[in-house]
Amino acid sequence: MSFERNIKIAPSILSADFADFGREIRAIEDQGADWVHVDVMDGHFVPNLTFGPPAVAAFRRHVKTVMDVHLMIAPVDPYIQAFADAGADFITAHLEAGPHIHRTLQAIRAAGAKAGLALNPGTPVEAAAPLLDMVDLVCLMTVNPGFGGQKFIHCQVDQCKRLREMIGDRPIHIEIDGGVDPETAPLVAAAGADVLVAGSAVFRGGSVDAPEIYGRNIEAIRAAAEGAL
Repeated sequence: MSFERNIKIAPSILSADFADFGREIRAIEDQGADWVHVDVMDGHFVPNLTFGPPAVAAFRRHVKTVMDVHLMIAPVDPYIQAFADAGADFITAHLEAGPHIHRTLQAIRAAGAKAGLALNPGTPVEAAAPLLDMVDLVCLMTVNPGFGGQKFIHCQVDQCKRLREMIGDRPIHIEIDGGVDPETAPLVAAAGADVLVAGSAVFRGGSVDAPEIYGRNIEAIRAAAEGAL
């Protein structure tokens, strides 16, 4: 998987029809999704429950692009191998989820996946500085993790700018997760983000029987982001 800093839209299947994930995944990819974002929540680190490794393995059979698995769980380390075996291309763990994040990132890479580091809105990006040589992606949360459909936290745009300066020439993606839509996408794209996670803004109004609406939503976000570059 070669590194490219162009804008990538990663719909979060947390906003898809839970009874029809296979067709939903195929629909968003056919309509222009670059990555498929899978939010794993444990009801402990965040106040919601979603998917375990068997569900992620089932999704993998339908994903033809990149499966981006965001672990909002604590502890993380006991589950890394299972999510890697389930087919995750990227596994992202939260800096705040445990005391030994460097070890966690090592374990993700040792399991054969690309390593992502997620930061909650209350965590300064400077906390990522000692870890940048260990990661392939930094995910900035622009909402508090746990639920879809939340309002974008605008102070994270400045955090994104600082992170982009810190990364410099390293081949590290900056991912934005939370409240991304055609209004907020240009703000984070101009600040240096290249992977935009969008849930309700992609799935709103569409269905597997009307997938062209997904396509219009994806294109609207992409055009807004690219227009800011």
